[in-house]
Amino acid sequence: MQSTEVAGRVRDSASEPRPVKVLFVDDDDDFREALAGELSDQGFAIQCFSDGESLIATLQQSPEADVILLDWSLPRTSGIDLVPELRQRGIELPVIFLTGHSATLREAQAFDRGAMDFIDKLRGVDVLARRLRRAAHMAKPPVPELPTDQTLIFGNLVLRPSIGRLFWNGADVGLTLCEYKIISLLASNIGHPISYRAIYDTMHYQGFIAGCGEEGHRVNVRSTIKRIRKKFLKIDPGFDEIESHAGFGYAWRSPPVNTRH
Repeated sequence: MQSTEVAGRVRDSASEPRPVKVLFVDDDDDFREALAGELSDQGFAIQCFSDGESLIATLQQSPEADVILLDWSLPRTSGIDLVPELRQRGIELPVIFLTGHSATLREAQAFDRGAMDFIDKLRGVDVLARRLRRAAHMAKPPVPELPTDQTLIFGNLVLRPSIGRLFWNGADVGLTLCEYKIISLLASNIGHPISYRAIYDTMHYQGFIAGCGEEGHRVNVRSTIKRIRKKFLKIDPGFDEIESHAGFGYAWRSPPVNTRH
């Protein structure tokens, strides 16, 4: 089935950033057309599909997009079953469920399958637009790892790239080289969430596949982050700098904003 595309509003200046490209899948023709128009008015570039098969076919030909907006109830392949199929095919775009089925159980199931967000259709287009922009921002490619020829200091965190060692509150955390590379990546992107896939690629190499099933790399990353946290906690029982972002990955916490004048 052919997809349809709704262009965003004409820009006043060529210097403005390109619009967030959203791939929207919903089998309700009227709702799909109406919401695509509203999101277009908000500056998004929307490409619409009535089923998951059309989405996959398009992504295999041209994977350039920022976010997938997905309905739960779809013909043939349901939205919740489509997410692991996308991951199995190597499509790591952030997925947001937009659904009228807002039961807590379904929300938890969506996050377990790898969705980044879950939004009730009744929340309105303004809330949806903010969440889409947030998802697109979070999914931007991470900054490369830190340079290797200097000592780098981030508050209580000190990295010595030339020898692959990392210190917290002056003490060597005792990370393996693989663990060090993960913290180096997170520290390079303070406050910016890094996806499971990007962390996994840092641990091995881009495109490396291991583990059980299409979600094997997520399990591997979670286990490694858990070991890293334990090593920090041995030095500092109050350590809480690695933030979890459900369904997406991890971030090194941004330093608190100084509100004193």
